[in-house]
Amino acid sequence: MSVIMTMTLPGDGAAIERYAAENPDQMKGIRDHAVEHGLIAHRFYATDDNQIMVVDEWPDAESFQSFFGHAGAAIGAMMAAVGIEGQPEPKFWRELETHDAYGWNA
Repeated sequence: MSVIMTMTLPGDGAAIERYAAENPDQMKGIRDHAVEHGLIAHRFYATDDNQIMVVDEWPDAESFQSFFGHAGAAIGAMMAAVGIEGQPEPKFWRELETHDAYGWNA
């Protein structure tokens, strides 16, 4: 069963959107590299109080860690360019069987 990886960071969502608009090939390149390592799904989210959250679905935590080991420099450069400081701390979540799943092909 796949895992959900979340990462929260302090940062301006609008800055990430601007960076992505100005550097679409770089953003797609990082994404394509992640797909090569097994990425199933990926999104960025932001709050109005300057919090960024990355939500990915991966086959397993090791697939993400392998990708991050290879692409860490490119991701770090992107984060620095939008003013995000600090070390990201990914968390891995497994789905619980609660018999009330809805949506996402439940």
